[in-house]
Amino acid sequence: MQGEQIHQAMALLAEAVKDWVTPAVTIVATRDHDPFKVLISCILSLRTRDQTTAQASERLFALADTPGKLCRLSALEVEQAIYPVGFYRNKALQILEISRQLQELHGGQVPDEMNDLLKFKGVGRKTANLVLTLGFGKPGICVDIHVHRICNRWGYVRTKNPAETEQALRATLPQQYWIPINDLLVCFGQNQCTPVSPRCTSCPLGPLCDRVGVVKHR
Repeated sequence: MQGEQIHQAMALLAEAVKDWVTPAVTIVATRDHDPFKVLISCILSLRTRDQTTAQASERLFALADTPGKLCRLSALEVEQAIYPVGFYRNKALQILEISRQLQELHGGQVPDEMNDLLKFKGVGRKTANLVLTLGFGKPGICVDIHVHRICNRWGYVRTKNPAETEQALRATLPQQYWIPINDLLVCFGQNQCTPVSPRCTSCPLGPLCDRVGVVKHR
């Protein structure tokens, strides 16, 4: 994919995803406009299917939807609310610790700076960027495994890991696409451009894609 083709690619993606389910964290962000819920939902979503994330988030926020309220729950109560998300016991402890730190160090408010977010245990750049973009509407690029894989498969970037991909996209991707690219490529990666045997023959972006590393496709 040549650099100038990204505009065509993003337009095609925006049309294609209309037929697919919106990521769970985006639904929470759009519905509630609450950075705290975005942060917690993103933690729940790691190594977890979207439907499970959505249901777990709903159960947990029905019990406690602020750091102060969450601090009053026991680890067992949080575990029971979020089960069966991946690593639910570890995530319960992580959520409680983050809620405590938010309450004690930030007045119960989620900070809107990358460096502050990265100080929370278990919060990496992917989660921090989601909070900044979906929670606060600040410019940022959330790079998960779908974004990393697909941008390299296109030939738009040539990077070895998501951290490198984020920096490459910051240098090349027009800023108007920084926030939406994660949602678009998560949907695209789950439904069309899958990790193994992607659906290349029916892909609307086929003419733009270099198919880097694709050995087998449908």
